[in-house]
Amino acid sequence: MEERLQKVLSAAGLASRREAEQWIAAGRVTVDGRRAGLGDKADPHVNDIRVDGRPVKLPERKVYVLLNKPPGYTTTRHDPHARHTVMELVRDVGTTVYPVGRLDVQTAGLLLLTNDGDLAYKLSHPRFQVPRTYLARVVGSVDQKTVAAFRHGIELEDGMTLPAELRVLELRPPGREGGTGSSLVEVTLREGRKRQVRRMLKAVGHPVQELTRVALGPLRLGGLKPGQWRHLTRAELAALTKAVATAPYRPSSRAQAAAPQKPTAKQAPPGPTNSREGRRPQPGATGRQTSPQKHGSGKLPPRGDPR
Repeated sequence: MEERLQKVLSAAGLASRREAEQWIAAGRVTVDGRRAGLGDKADPHVNDIRVDGRPVKLPERKVYVLLNKPPGYTTTRHDPHARHTVMELVRDVGTTVYPVGRLDVQTAGLLLLTNDGDLAYKLSHPRFQVPRTYLARVVGSVDQKTVAAFRHGIELEDGMTLPAELRVLELRPPGREGGTGSSLVEVTLREGRKRQVRRMLKAVGHPVQELTRVALGPLRLGGLKPGQWRHLTRAELAALTKAVATAPYRPSSRAQAAAPQKPTAKQAPPGPTNSREGRRPQPGATGRQTSPQKHGSGKLPPRGDPR
């Protein structure tokens, strides 16, 4: 069956859909010897699809790996400037897998890696709103006012966030030497902007000291030790597939802000009133009420009529 090329390349585990679109636009992808263009479709079982001259092959089996990422590892397949990448931790998986989404270098916890491009796309795209849950140790005592602020969304430099869940698990008072104390909180988001948890907590006056992701949709980190990985169970995979299949579509906060707003009726500006009747004169009035201009059957012209 023919599918868009970016979806085929993503399903082959070569790149995300967005990155595949960049490859197509750059002329790196061919179909049956012809340079492909954005929007082209192909059947990987029928057509000869190549990237940089190398044939594209769909993986024989799909692999799903849950990794407990330690701090200090960059979430990428390759980065010449990174000291360590998460790929060093999954070398013995036996096939090529790619990280689903990102965790900051200093953020630890649950990271999913797979060669299932379609599932990776759905988990990463904001329209599916798959929840991500984090534990954070922050500076200061988090109060209920801050919890309420998260429920409404936090204004960041790139716009208002979607509503988020914030739960206070522990309050640690200042020590004898003074200071501000700290709090242990649980944060659940349904979108994934860059360094979003850290930026949200800093915006409300509670900078993050430590951050760990403990859940992605139905997946839980559990007792997996830092640097270790395991395959998903069949039950976990079924639950994850169901989560993205039933996730409600809601536009992201940035999409809502960019959407055109419906016009609303405007109040007439203040002006002089008819001294005899105590009302504003209608357009064209000369002390007497005038009848409206007729339009066909005698009704007022419909709103937006060029006449």
